[in-house]
Amino acid sequence: MSLSRTAVLRALTLLALGALASRGWAAELKGKVTAVGMRSAENIAVFIDSVPGKTFAPPAQHVTVDQLHLAFAPHIVVIQQGTTVEFKNDDNVGHNVYWPAIHHDKKLAHNMGTWPQGLSKPFTFTEIGDVPLPCNVHPEMSGIIFGVPTPYFAVTDKDGNFVIKDVPPGQYTLKTGSENGKPASQSVTVAGAPVNVALTVTK
Repeated sequence: MSLSRTAVLRALTLLALGALASRGWAAELKGKVTAVGMRSAENIAVFIDSVPGKTFAPPAQHVTVDQLHLAFAPHIVVIQQGTTVEFKNDDNVGHNVYWPAIHHDKKLAHNMGTWPQGLSKPFTFTEIGDVPLPCNVHPEMSGIIFGVPTPYFAVTDKDGNFVIKDVPPGQYTLKTGSENGKPASQSVTVAGAPVNVALTVTK
């Protein structure tokens, strides 16, 4: 084997080992949210608010919010800032999608209009914060989108449990967002091993 080929193979091996090592350092951040004064700890957004020194490109993959059986499905969606959401209508009636504000800023209100079954409309969310989703046609419908600044997020299950995977080592602030609860935050340190966190959200 020539010297140059040996050098190339060695370099490729080192790169592969480096990639495996970097993936090995990533950790799982999991925990449980306890809801106080609320009906349930389900459907609470949990996210890392920033990673020092890093920015994240908007994801290429779109997220779908369907309108089905006179409900937004899923009811709560967490997206990274810059994500495009496809609003579908799979009901046999027309639906309207709008939001009166983003993170309580009424200047960011927007009406997507009304469209029939089988169609979808995209919208790219460049702002951070909560986006309440009513429907002008069916006032009993509601949903909510949470735009967050990093790809490290999760939504709690019916017992309040959550898992955020592949978190790089560092010190972060973990935050929550919910329809009926006050935002909560907690400092966490990730050092390559699984981390367990307990959070409390109050109404």
